Amino acid sequence: MQSIRRVFKVGYGPSSSHTMGPAQAILEVRKRDKSATRLEVILFNSLALTGHGHLTSECIKEASFPLEVNVANKLDKEKHPNTLIIKAYQDQTLLNEYEVYSIGGGDIAFKNEKIDFPNVYEHSSFNQIKAYCKKENITLHEYVYRFEGEGIKEFLNNIYLVMKQAIDRGISTSGTLPGPLKVTRKAPFLFNKLIPNEPDEIKESRLVSSYAFAVSEENASGGIIVTAPTCGACGVLPAVIYYMEQKHHFITHERVINALAVAGLIGNLIKTNASISGAVCGCQAEIGSACSMAAAAHATLVNLSLNQIEYAAEIALEHHLGLTCDPINGFVQIPCIERNAVAALRAIDACGLAYFLTETRKISFDVVVKTMYQTGLDMNDSYKETSKGGLAVNYIEEDNINCW
Repeated sequence: MQSIRRVFKVGYGPSSSHTMGPAQAILEVRKRDKSATRLEVILFNSLALTGHGHLTSECIKEASFPLEVNVANKLDKEKHPNTLIIKAYQDQTLLNEYEVYSIGGGDIAFKNEKIDFPNVYEHSSFNQIKAYCKKENITLHEYVYRFEGEGIKEFLNNIYLVMKQAIDRGISTSGTLPGPLKVTRKAPFLFNKLIPNEPDEIKESRLVSSYAFAVSEENASGGIIVTAPTCGACGVLPAVIYYMEQKHHFITHERVINALAVAGLIGNLIKTNASISGAVCGCQAEIGSACSMAAAAHATLVNLSLNQIEYAAEIALEHHLGLTCDPINGFVQIPCIERNAVAALRAIDACGLAYFLTETRKISFDVVVKTMYQTGLDMNDSYKETSKGGLAVNYIEEDNINCW
Protein backbone atom coordinates (compact mmCIF):
# COMPACT_ATOMS: atom_id res chain seq x y z
CA MET A 1 0.00 0.00 0.00
CA GLN A 2 1.30 3.42 -0.97
CA SER A 3 1.89 6.46 1.23
CA ILE A 4 -1.01 8.56 2.48
CA ARG A 5 0.77 11.40 0.69
CA ARG A 6 -0.97 9.96 -2.39
CA VAL A 7 -4.35 10.52 -0.70
CA PHE A 8 -3.82 14.10 0.47
CA LYS A 9 -2.78 16.36 -2.41
CA VAL A 10 -2.80 20.13 -2.53
CA GLY A 11 -4.13 21.51 -5.80
CA TYR A 12 -6.72 23.54 -7.65
CA GLY A 13 -10.36 22.45 -7.91
CA PRO A 14 -12.88 21.58 -9.05
CA SER A 15 -12.04 17.91 -9.76
CA SER A 16 -9.12 15.65 -8.94
CA SER A 17 -9.95 13.14 -11.68
CA HIS A 18 -11.10 15.67 -14.29
CA THR A 19 -8.60 18.51 -13.76
CA MET A 20 -5.66 17.44 -11.61
CA GLY A 21 -5.31 14.05 -13.32
CA PRO A 22 -5.47 15.28 -16.94
CA ALA A 23 -3.11 18.16 -16.16
CA GLN A 24 -0.64 15.69 -14.65
CA ALA A 25 -0.96 13.49 -17.74
CA ILE A 26 -0.11 16.41 -20.04
CA LEU A 27 2.90 17.39 -17.93
CA GLU A 28 4.19 13.81 -17.95
CA VAL A 29 3.85 13.53 -21.75
CA ARG A 30 5.70 16.82 -22.18
CA LYS A 31 8.46 15.48 -19.96
CA ARG A 32 8.72 12.34 -22.09
CA ASP A 33 8.57 14.16 -25.46
CA LYS A 34 10.53 17.34 -24.90
CA SER A 35 10.75 18.09 -28.64
CA ALA A 36 6.96 18.14 -29.07
CA THR A 37 5.55 21.31 -30.59
CA ARG A 38 1.85 20.44 -30.39
CA LEU A 39 -0.51 17.97 -28.76
CA GLU A 40 -3.76 16.32 -29.70
CA VAL A 41 -5.94 15.07 -26.84
CA ILE A 42 -9.07 12.92 -27.00
CA LEU A 43 -11.19 12.72 -23.85
CA PHE A 44 -13.34 9.63 -23.38
CA ASN A 45 -16.51 8.79 -21.48
CA SER A 46 -16.85 10.65 -18.16
CA LEU A 47 -14.10 13.08 -19.14
CA ALA A 48 -15.89 13.76 -22.42
CA LEU A 49 -19.37 14.04 -20.92
CA THR A 50 -18.62 16.24 -17.90
CA GLY A 51 -15.28 17.77 -18.86
CA HIS A 52 -16.85 21.13 -19.69
CA GLY A 53 -18.31 21.60 -16.23
CA HIS A 54 -15.13 20.26 -14.62
CA LEU A 55 -12.89 22.68 -16.61
CA THR A 56 -10.97 19.75 -18.12
CA SER A 57 -10.12 21.46 -21.40
CA GLU A 58 -8.99 24.59 -19.59
CA CYS A 59 -6.60 22.69 -17.36
CA ILE A 60 -5.23 20.76 -20.34
CA LYS A 61 -4.57 23.99 -22.24
CA GLU A 62 -2.88 25.52 -19.21
CA ALA A 63 -0.67 22.45 -18.69
CA SER A 64 0.19 22.41 -22.41
CA PHE A 65 1.16 26.09 -22.70
CA PRO A 66 2.97 27.32 -24.77
CA LEU A 67 2.38 24.25 -27.00
CA GLU A 68 -0.55 24.21 -29.37
CA VAL A 69 -3.19 21.74 -28.22
CA ASN A 70 -6.44 20.45 -29.68
CA VAL A 71 -9.00 18.72 -27.43
CA ALA A 72 -11.77 16.43 -28.71
CA ASN A 73 -14.40 14.25 -27.04
CA LYS A 74 -15.43 10.66 -27.75
CA LEU A 75 -17.39 7.81 -26.15
CA ASP A 76 -16.12 4.24 -25.98
CA LYS A 77 -17.56 1.92 -23.33
CA GLU A 78 -14.66 -0.46 -23.80
CA LYS A 79 -12.28 2.11 -22.34
CA HIS A 80 -11.73 3.22 -18.75
CA PRO A 81 -14.28 5.89 -17.69
CA ASN A 82 -11.55 8.54 -17.48
CA THR A 83 -9.36 7.84 -20.51
CA LEU A 84 -7.19 10.31 -22.41
CA ILE A 85 -5.47 9.59 -25.72
CA ILE A 86 -2.58 12.04 -26.00
CA LYS A 87 -0.65 12.40 -29.25
CA ALA A 88 2.61 14.30 -29.19
CA TYR A 89 3.76 15.86 -32.48
CA GLN A 90 6.84 17.69 -33.63
CA ASP A 91 5.27 19.86 -36.30
CA GLN A 92 3.51 17.25 -38.51
CA THR A 93 5.49 14.24 -37.27
CA LEU A 94 3.84 11.99 -34.67
CA LEU A 95 6.37 11.31 -31.92
CA ASN A 96 4.29 9.15 -29.59
CA GLU A 97 0.71 8.26 -28.74
CA TYR A 98 -0.25 7.54 -25.13
CA GLU A 99 -3.35 6.09 -23.52
CA VAL A 100 -3.65 7.47 -20.01
CA TYR A 101 -6.22 6.86 -17.26
CA SER A 102 -7.19 9.36 -14.57
CA ILE A 103 -7.83 6.89 -11.77
CA GLY A 104 -9.04 9.22 -9.01
CA GLY A 105 -7.59 11.55 -6.45
CA GLY A 106 -5.38 13.20 -9.09
CA ASP A 107 -3.45 10.01 -9.85
CA ILE A 108 -2.87 8.75 -13.38
CA ALA A 109 -1.79 5.48 -15.00
CA PHE A 110 -0.34 4.90 -18.47
CA LYS A 111 -1.61 1.87 -20.39
CA ASN A 112 0.63 -1.19 -19.94
CA GLU A 113 2.88 0.67 -17.51
CA LYS A 114 3.23 -0.21 -13.87
CA ILE A 115 2.50 2.63 -11.45
CA ASP A 116 5.88 3.34 -9.89
CA PHE A 117 4.77 4.83 -6.57
CA PRO A 118 6.50 2.74 -3.90
CA ASN A 119 4.58 0.74 -1.33
CA VAL A 120 5.42 1.89 2.18
CA TYR A 121 3.07 -0.38 4.13
CA GLU A 122 3.39 -4.12 4.70
CA HIS A 123 -0.38 -4.53 4.97
CA SER A 124 -3.27 -3.88 2.62
CA SER A 125 -6.41 -4.59 4.69
CA PHE A 126 -7.80 -3.21 7.92
CA ASN A 127 -7.86 -6.68 9.47
CA GLN A 128 -4.14 -7.07 8.81
CA ILE A 129 -3.43 -3.62 10.24
CA LYS A 130 -5.58 -4.28 13.29
CA ALA A 131 -3.78 -7.54 14.02
CA TYR A 132 -0.41 -5.83 13.69
CA CYS A 133 -1.42 -2.95 15.98
CA LYS A 134 -2.69 -5.32 18.65
CA LYS A 135 0.46 -7.42 18.43
CA GLU A 136 2.70 -4.33 18.70
CA ASN A 137 0.42 -2.57 21.21
CA ILE A 138 0.26 0.61 19.12
CA THR A 139 -2.53 2.90 17.93
CA LEU A 140 -3.56 3.47 14.32
CA HIS A 141 -1.81 6.82 14.13
CA GLU A 142 1.34 5.30 15.59
CA TYR A 143 1.08 2.63 12.90
CA VAL A 144 0.98 5.34 10.23
CA TYR A 145 3.99 7.16 11.67
CA ARG A 146 5.97 3.93 11.93
CA PHE A 147 5.57 3.06 8.26
CA GLU A 148 5.48 6.55 6.73
CA GLY A 149 8.71 7.51 8.45
CA GLU A 150 10.37 10.86 8.90
CA GLY A 151 8.60 13.98 7.70
CA ILE A 152 5.05 12.67 7.74
CA LYS A 153 3.94 14.87 10.65
CA GLU A 154 5.32 17.95 8.92
CA PHE A 155 3.47 16.91 5.77
CA LEU A 156 0.20 16.55 7.69
CA ASN A 157 0.79 19.91 9.38
CA ASN A 158 0.91 21.56 5.98
CA ILE A 159 -2.15 19.62 4.81
CA TYR A 160 -4.18 20.90 7.75
CA LEU A 161 -2.95 24.45 7.19
CA VAL A 162 -4.23 24.37 3.60
CA MET A 163 -7.54 22.92 4.80
CA LYS A 164 -7.99 25.72 7.34
CA GLN A 165 -7.06 28.37 4.79
CA ALA A 166 -9.76 27.03 2.45
CA ILE A 167 -12.30 27.24 5.30
CA ASP A 168 -11.26 30.79 6.16
CA ARG A 169 -11.54 31.94 2.56
CA GLY A 170 -14.83 30.14 2.04
CA ILE A 171 -16.66 31.55 5.06
CA SER A 172 -15.61 35.10 4.16
CA THR A 173 -16.32 35.05 0.41
CA SER A 174 -19.78 35.79 -0.95
CA GLY A 175 -21.16 35.93 -4.47
CA THR A 176 -21.97 33.22 -6.98
CA LEU A 177 -20.00 30.25 -8.27
CA PRO A 178 -18.67 30.10 -11.83
CA GLY A 179 -20.89 28.58 -14.49
CA PRO A 180 -24.45 28.82 -15.81
CA LEU A 181 -26.15 27.48 -12.67
CA LYS A 182 -25.42 30.76 -10.82
CA VAL A 183 -25.24 28.96 -7.47
CA THR A 184 -25.01 31.35 -4.52
CA ARG A 185 -22.14 30.78 -2.11
CA LYS A 186 -23.83 29.78 1.15
CA ALA A 187 -20.91 29.30 3.57
CA PRO A 188 -20.87 32.94 4.82
CA PHE A 189 -24.64 32.86 5.36
CA LEU A 190 -24.45 29.67 7.40
CA PHE A 191 -21.42 30.77 9.39
CA ASN A 192 -22.75 34.25 10.26
CA LYS A 193 -26.40 33.34 10.83
CA LEU A 194 -27.59 34.64 14.20
CA ILE A 195 -30.26 32.50 15.87
CA PRO A 196 -31.55 33.66 19.28
CA ASN A 197 -31.18 30.94 21.92
CA GLU A 198 -29.76 28.60 19.33
CA PRO A 199 -29.82 24.96 20.57
CA ASP A 200 -26.42 23.25 20.67
CA GLU A 201 -27.40 20.61 18.13
CA ILE A 202 -28.57 23.28 15.66
CA LYS A 203 -25.39 25.28 16.17
CA GLU A 204 -23.28 22.19 15.51
CA SER A 205 -25.19 21.43 12.31
CA ARG A 206 -24.90 25.04 11.14
CA LEU A 207 -21.17 25.42 11.83
CA VAL A 208 -20.11 22.02 10.52
CA SER A 209 -22.16 22.65 7.38
CA SER A 210 -20.68 26.13 6.95
CA TYR A 211 -17.14 24.71 7.01
CA ALA A 212 -18.03 21.96 4.53
CA PHE A 213 -19.72 24.47 2.23
CA ALA A 214 -16.72 26.80 2.56
CA VAL A 215 -14.18 24.28 1.30
CA SER A 216 -16.50 22.86 -1.35
CA GLU A 217 -17.32 26.31 -2.68
CA GLU A 218 -13.63 27.14 -2.85
CA ASN A 219 -13.17 23.93 -4.82
CA ALA A 220 -16.03 24.75 -7.19
CA SER A 221 -14.41 28.16 -7.78
CA GLY A 222 -11.09 26.60 -8.76
CA GLY A 223 -9.46 27.51 -5.45
CA ILE A 224 -6.66 25.67 -3.65
CA ILE A 225 -7.90 22.72 -1.61
CA VAL A 226 -6.73 19.31 -0.37
CA THR A 227 -8.02 16.12 -1.95
CA ALA A 228 -9.62 14.19 0.90
CA PRO A 229 -9.71 11.85 -0.89
CA THR A 230 -10.90 13.80 -3.96
CA CYS A 231 -11.67 17.39 -4.91
CA GLY A 232 -15.40 16.72 -5.11
CA ALA A 233 -15.41 15.40 -1.52
CA CYS A 234 -12.81 17.81 -0.14
CA GLY A 235 -15.11 19.57 2.36
CA VAL A 236 -16.10 16.63 4.58
CA LEU A 237 -12.92 15.90 6.54
CA PRO A 238 -11.81 19.53 7.13
CA ALA A 239 -15.29 20.46 8.37
CA VAL A 240 -15.34 17.73 11.01
CA ILE A 241 -11.81 18.22 12.29
CA TYR A 242 -11.93 22.03 12.31
CA TYR A 243 -15.29 22.06 14.13
CA MET A 244 -14.03 19.69 16.79
CA GLU A 245 -10.83 21.67 17.28
CA GLN A 246 -12.82 24.89 17.69
CA LYS A 247 -15.38 23.37 20.05
CA HIS A 248 -13.27 21.33 22.48
CA HIS A 249 -10.26 22.60 24.40
CA PHE A 250 -8.96 19.03 24.82
CA ILE A 251 -8.52 18.69 21.03
CA THR A 252 -4.85 19.61 20.79
CA HIS A 253 -2.99 20.19 17.55
CA GLU A 254 -1.25 16.86 18.14
CA ARG A 255 -4.62 15.10 18.20
CA VAL A 256 -5.59 16.85 14.99
CA ILE A 257 -2.49 15.55 13.22
CA ASN A 258 -3.12 12.07 14.60
CA ALA A 259 -6.70 12.22 13.31
CA LEU A 260 -5.48 13.25 9.85
CA ALA A 261 -3.07 10.32 9.83
CA VAL A 262 -5.87 7.86 10.60
CA ALA A 263 -8.17 9.49 8.04
CA GLY A 264 -5.44 9.15 5.43
CA LEU A 265 -5.02 5.48 6.30
CA ILE A 266 -8.75 4.83 5.84
CA GLY A 267 -8.76 6.65 2.51
CA ASN A 268 -5.67 4.72 1.47
CA LEU A 269 -7.33 1.39 2.19
CA ILE A 270 -10.38 2.33 0.13
CA LYS A 271 -8.21 3.58 -2.72
CA THR A 272 -6.12 0.39 -2.64
CA ASN A 273 -8.94 -2.14 -2.40
CA ALA A 274 -11.75 -0.36 -4.26
CA SER A 275 -11.84 3.10 -5.86
CA ILE A 276 -12.19 6.76 -4.90
CA SER A 277 -13.29 7.76 -8.41
CA GLY A 278 -16.85 8.88 -9.07
CA ALA A 279 -16.46 7.84 -12.70
CA VAL A 280 -15.67 4.28 -11.61
CA CYS A 281 -17.94 3.73 -8.61
CA GLY A 282 -20.26 6.72 -8.32
CA CYS A 283 -20.34 9.23 -5.48
CA GLN A 284 -20.20 6.45 -2.87
CA ALA A 285 -16.50 6.28 -3.78
CA GLU A 286 -15.99 10.00 -3.21
CA ILE A 287 -18.41 11.28 -0.58
CA GLY A 288 -18.75 7.84 0.99
CA SER A 289 -14.97 7.52 1.32
CA ALA A 290 -14.66 11.07 2.67
CA CYS A 291 -17.37 10.39 5.26
CA SER A 292 -15.58 7.22 6.31
CA MET A 293 -12.29 9.10 6.66
CA ALA A 294 -13.98 11.86 8.67
CA ALA A 295 -15.73 9.37 10.98
CA ALA A 296 -12.41 7.67 11.72
CA ALA A 297 -10.79 11.06 12.32
CA HIS A 298 -13.58 12.09 14.69
CA ALA A 299 -13.23 8.84 16.62
CA THR A 300 -9.48 9.44 16.90
CA LEU A 301 -10.01 12.99 18.15
CA VAL A 302 -12.15 11.74 21.03
CA ASN A 303 -9.74 8.89 21.78
CA LEU A 304 -11.94 5.92 20.90
CA SER A 305 -10.56 2.39 20.67
CA LEU A 306 -9.21 0.74 17.53
CA ASN A 307 -12.40 -1.31 17.15
CA GLN A 308 -14.56 1.78 17.60
CA ILE A 309 -12.58 3.68 14.97
CA GLU A 310 -13.07 0.81 12.55
CA TYR A 311 -16.79 0.65 13.24
CA ALA A 312 -17.22 4.41 12.79
CA ALA A 313 -15.47 4.22 9.41
CA GLU A 314 -17.54 1.18 8.42
CA ILE A 315 -20.89 2.78 9.35
CA ALA A 316 -20.04 5.92 7.43
CA LEU A 317 -19.17 4.07 4.23
CA GLU A 318 -21.92 1.45 4.51
CA HIS A 319 -24.67 4.05 4.54
CA HIS A 320 -23.41 5.69 1.38
CA LEU A 321 -23.53 2.44 -0.62
CA GLY A 322 -25.10 3.01 -4.02
CA LEU A 323 -24.81 6.80 -3.91
CA THR A 324 -24.88 8.11 -7.46
CA CYS A 325 -22.66 10.75 -9.06
CA ASP A 326 -25.01 12.97 -11.08
CA PRO A 327 -23.63 16.53 -11.22
CA ILE A 328 -25.97 18.96 -12.96
CA ASN A 329 -24.39 20.30 -16.17
CA GLY A 330 -21.21 18.48 -15.16
CA PHE A 331 -20.34 21.15 -12.58
CA VAL A 332 -19.10 20.14 -9.13
CA GLN A 333 -21.86 22.18 -7.51
CA ILE A 334 -25.29 20.51 -7.38
CA PRO A 335 -25.64 18.16 -5.54
CA CYS A 336 -21.94 17.93 -4.72
CA ILE A 337 -21.49 20.88 -2.33
CA GLU A 338 -24.53 20.21 -0.15
CA ARG A 339 -23.59 16.53 -0.12
CA ASN A 340 -20.28 17.41 1.56
CA ALA A 341 -22.15 19.05 4.44
CA VAL A 342 -24.54 16.13 4.87
CA ALA A 343 -21.62 13.67 4.90
CA ALA A 344 -19.73 15.71 7.52
CA LEU A 345 -22.74 15.57 9.85
CA ARG A 346 -23.19 11.87 9.12
CA ALA A 347 -19.55 11.23 10.03
CA ILE A 348 -20.14 12.69 13.49
CA ASP A 349 -23.27 10.57 13.93
CA ALA A 350 -21.40 7.44 12.79
CA CYS A 351 -18.82 8.00 15.51
CA GLY A 352 -21.57 8.35 18.10
CA LEU A 353 -23.13 5.06 17.06
CA ALA A 354 -19.75 3.35 17.12
CA TYR A 355 -19.16 4.54 20.68
CA PHE A 356 -22.25 2.72 21.91
CA LEU A 357 -22.63 -0.26 19.57
CA THR A 358 -19.18 -1.52 18.59
CA GLU A 359 -19.51 -4.78 20.50
CA THR A 360 -22.68 -5.68 18.57
CA ARG A 361 -21.45 -5.11 15.03
CA LYS A 362 -21.50 -7.76 12.32
CA ILE A 363 -19.83 -6.03 9.36
CA SER A 364 -16.10 -5.28 9.13
CA PHE A 365 -14.57 -2.29 7.38
CA ASP A 366 -12.91 -4.58 4.82
CA VAL A 367 -16.26 -6.15 3.91
CA VAL A 368 -17.97 -2.82 3.29
CA VAL A 369 -15.04 -1.60 1.15
CA LYS A 370 -15.32 -4.74 -0.99
CA THR A 371 -19.08 -4.25 -1.20
CA MET A 372 -18.74 -0.62 -2.24
CA TYR A 373 -16.44 -1.58 -5.09
CA GLN A 374 -18.74 -4.35 -6.32
CA THR A 375 -21.73 -2.01 -6.09
CA GLY A 376 -19.89 0.60 -8.11
CA LEU A 377 -18.96 -1.83 -10.85
CA ASP A 378 -22.59 -2.98 -11.07
CA MET A 379 -23.93 0.59 -11.21
CA ASN A 380 -25.32 1.90 -14.48
CA ASP A 381 -22.87 4.26 -16.22
CA SER A 382 -25.53 7.00 -16.22
CA TYR A 383 -24.94 7.38 -12.49
CA LYS A 384 -21.14 7.49 -12.58
CA GLU A 385 -20.09 11.09 -13.27
CA THR A 386 -21.50 11.21 -16.77
CA SER A 387 -24.39 13.63 -16.07
CA LYS A 388 -26.65 11.24 -18.02
CA GLY A 389 -28.90 10.27 -15.10
CA GLY A 390 -30.46 11.35 -11.82
CA LEU A 391 -30.59 15.03 -10.93
CA ALA A 392 -28.44 15.85 -13.93
CA VAL A 393 -31.28 15.00 -16.33
CA ASN A 394 -34.29 15.76 -14.14
CA TYR A 395 -33.25 19.27 -13.17
CA ILE A 396 -35.06 21.97 -15.14
CA GLU A 397 -34.05 25.48 -14.19
CA GLU A 398 -37.48 27.11 -14.55
CA ASP A 399 -39.03 24.48 -12.28
CA ASN A 400 -36.72 25.38 -9.39
CA ILE A 401 -37.33 28.46 -7.27
CA ASN A 402 -34.25 30.42 -6.22
CA CYS A 403 -35.06 31.94 -2.85
CA TRP A 404 -31.75 33.78 -2.63
